[in-house]
Amino acid sequence: MSEPDVSTKNLEELTPREIVSRLDNYIIGQHKAKKAVAIALRNRTRRLKLPKEIREEIAPKNILMIGPTGVGKTEIARRLAKLCGAPFLKVEATKYTEVGYVGRDVESMIRDLMAVGYNVVKAEMQEQMKSSAEEKVEEALLDLLLPGSNPKQKNDMPPADNLPAFTDVTNTHFAEQPAAPAGDMSATREKFRQMLREGKLEEREVEVSVNRRPQGPTMEIFAGGNIEDLESTMMNLTNMISGSRSKKKLVTVKEAREIIIAEQLDKMIDPDKVCDEAKRRVEQMGIIFIDEIDKIAVRGERGGGQDVSREGVQRDILPIVEGSNVNTKYGVVDTTHILFIAAGAFSVSKPSDLIPELQGRFPLRVELESLNAEDFRRILLEPKNALIKQYTELLATEGVTVKFNDDAINRMSSLAEEVNTRMENIGARRLHTIMENLLEDLSFEADAHAGETIEITADYVDEHLKDVVQDQDLSKYIL
Repeated sequence: MSEPDVSTKNLEELTPREIVSRLDNYIIGQHKAKKAVAIALRNRTRRLKLPKEIREEIAPKNILMIGPTGVGKTEIARRLAKLCGAPFLKVEATKYTEVGYVGRDVESMIRDLMAVGYNVVKAEMQEQMKSSAEEKVEEALLDLLLPGSNPKQKNDMPPADNLPAFTDVTNTHFAEQPAAPAGDMSATREKFRQMLREGKLEEREVEVSVNRRPQGPTMEIFAGGNIEDLESTMMNLTNMISGSRSKKKLVTVKEAREIIIAEQLDKMIDPDKVCDEAKRRVEQMGIIFIDEIDKIAVRGERGGGQDVSREGVQRDILPIVEGSNVNTKYGVVDTTHILFIAAGAFSVSKPSDLIPELQGRFPLRVELESLNAEDFRRILLEPKNALIKQYTELLATEGVTVKFNDDAINRMSSLAEEVNTRMENIGARRLHTIMENLLEDLSFEADAHAGETIEITADYVDEHLKDVVQDQDLSKYIL
């Protein structure tokens, strides 16, 4: 059975204006950054409409985001990837080392992105084919519950050959029962079918055997030239050698159903087709977000030691960003059309401290603005995943109704701005700590307030965060 074609989400409706509008649902402010990424995404759609000879010449314009932590750099990139269904990977520049040093080489980010793409496409294909797999589950479960009761097995082939390879017909509840006439077995099977559909057999135990065979494409022994890939290769090789072995498990019917569905889906999906589609998506739509790019910038005069290592990492990133072929266990991936978004606070270094070649690979620069009290207020209220909504829903699970009045929200917002000004500016992350400190006692004693309605006022905020308000030295306890 061939699986249906899996294509990327329809991007036609995602005009730059629509992209910004959707990002506004989760991220407050930062219109310049949203506009830049919206145009970059739209240009990808435009490029795919061009003739092949022109299309191959147009590479994405990579973006460098500059701004303090907690202002939305990572969230913008993550939400953008979700909007278009593109394979997305967030990495930290400081995790990589120059070729020849112990650590991860920069090519591993492409291998990781390809793994993400493969898993996304596989999950989509499985979801589309789940209904077909579920149709076979009922018969397989009945075969487990009543071995030998399937008339198709008797007419077409021996029962053991017709059963799925991942199941074992042995059932301790029925193995010792004497053989029944065909008519009785058929009636019994239909009776069990009805009970199965009504959920009356969910806790009955059956014995299944799961084949531990490796899924997905195999990998050449030294394809990646990386010690982590070598370990992965040896593990895959071990799995292939022992792939024919199976492990018997005594599970409930409910658990057996999930095992059977998973095995059926693995059988119905062609790993090569998953790999080809994943590779296409990664090459044409992949997005890599490189955080903390400022940490590998070489400040001032270039010296030795760590400066050499940092500059080496930058030079290793160059061919990946510009466009090169990277070996992965899923095949060779061309990085020419992958969109790279780099971000950094640049509080100590400057973008000009990056080597000129790397600066040129990120032609679009966007400066994100620091958040003020009004921004904090909107963050608490407006996004779909607003903080106040999160905390009120959490406490509502224990029967506590929490309401914040406007004065309390304004007080928290101004307090967040004040502490960010006094101490390190950590952006919207300051609100998480303020909310935790504010509701700490209530969260601890929530069971004692079940059925009550608690109103959070400005006085309540001042009382529970008075140390921050009264003494600047104590503000160090607010991260």
